[in-house]
Amino acid sequence: MEKKNKILSITLVLAMLIGTVALSGCTQEDENKIIIGTSADFPPFEFKAANQTIVGFDIDLIKKILTDQGYTVEVQDIGFDSLIPSLQTDKIDVIAAAMTITDERLLEVDFSNPYYDANQAVLVKVDSGVNITKIQDLKNYTIGAQTGTTGWAWVNDTLVATGNLSEDKFRSYELYTDAVADLIIGPSRVGAVVIDSPVAQAFAKSGDVRIVLNITTNENYGFAVKKGNTELLAKINTGLAGVKATAYWEDLIEKYFTT
Repeated sequence: MEKKNKILSITLVLAMLIGTVALSGCTQEDENKIIIGTSADFPPFEFKAANQTIVGFDIDLIKKILTDQGYTVEVQDIGFDSLIPSLQTDKIDVIAAAMTITDERLLEVDFSNPYYDANQAVLVKVDSGVNITKIQDLKNYTIGAQTGTTGWAWVNDTLVATGNLSEDKFRSYELYTDAVADLIIGPSRVGAVVIDSPVAQAFAKSGDVRIVLNITTNENYGFAVKKGNTELLAKINTGLAGVKATAYWEDLIEKYFTT
């Protein structure tokens, strides 16, 4: 019986050692891999190409920053509202989703140095008969915005909370693409959409919608990491500064904003 117990003990120790080595190998692989979370409905910052690959200004930029430092990168498409919870629960490592740096979000995540400045714009359908020339005109129409964005917050805080837009005229969307799709259907669905300026410009290129109003909000976009992840944040900031000092930065801007 004693001999059998010794054999069993040795077997268990070997199994544990093998498992530890195997686990160590997996951990090493994970340490070299960064999972990027985005919401791929926000051209030109993040969207799906014809082959369903996630591309865009943010995606190209963060991939360049991280791969230059030896990381492998995986990109996951997640609803915008779920990005911060996914980061906090370690399902992703970085948020790259044209996310505005705000005081409220700084309580939940740490942001990189800003990489893009943006404001808000109001989109309407071309030849829809919608007449908006000033903010006060928005009260006459149903207004759409994507939940969780600064555009949604602006409509809610500036118009709804002040009584300048009734709640039943404020439509929330999980995806910007759904909001713009309703906009193209016509005012019977939604009369105008409040959206980040560079994205509004991208949609306006289609000829189906146009910008009728610009709203200055002085927003800055940043990449987000889990609170306290100072090592990864420092690498992103260093990489961002490095990329901005190369021709790649100008090429990226030209690729997504001028062509």
